[in-house]
Amino acid sequence: MLKGFKEFILRGNVIDLAVAVVIGAAFTAVVNSIVTNVFNPLIGAAFKAQSLDNSMVVTIGDAQIKFGAVVGAVIQFLIVAVVVYFVFVYPINLAKNHAQKLRNQGVVEPEAPVTELDLLTEIRDLLQTQRTAPAAGTPDIAPGTGKHAE
Repeated sequence: MLKGFKEFILRGNVIDLAVAVVIGAAFTAVVNSIVTNVFNPLIGAAFKAQSLDNSMVVTIGDAQIKFGAVVGAVIQFLIVAVVVYFVFVYPINLAKNHAQKLRNQGVVEPEAPVTELDLLTEIRDLLQTQRTAPAAGTPDIAPGTGKHAE
């Protein structure tokens, strides 16, 4: 029982996930600090409030609707999206495009990642080779029937 748990915990993807969660939490703290300490005061100053959370407040009876807090959350989301795109997505897409260009030119990088398309193409080619050239001494099988060809 403990051996299985140890194998589960030590799998690469579980450790990668744990690292991603920790980095994500740290990244969230940085973004929250930027929004709270830079953007909220700047936008709050434009609306003559201490922070964005206290600006654009509509009071209806005893309820307060804080549109400024929503704007702050949207700004925080946009900051996260921009950083994720330019730090992770864009460089990965550049690397994939570069590897694809090399494959199209017939140059294969030793460290180029193998894609699903590469594997499927290889499997297709192997199946075509097996169909067109049966081994010596083996009877021909009609395609799709499982019966010997006559």
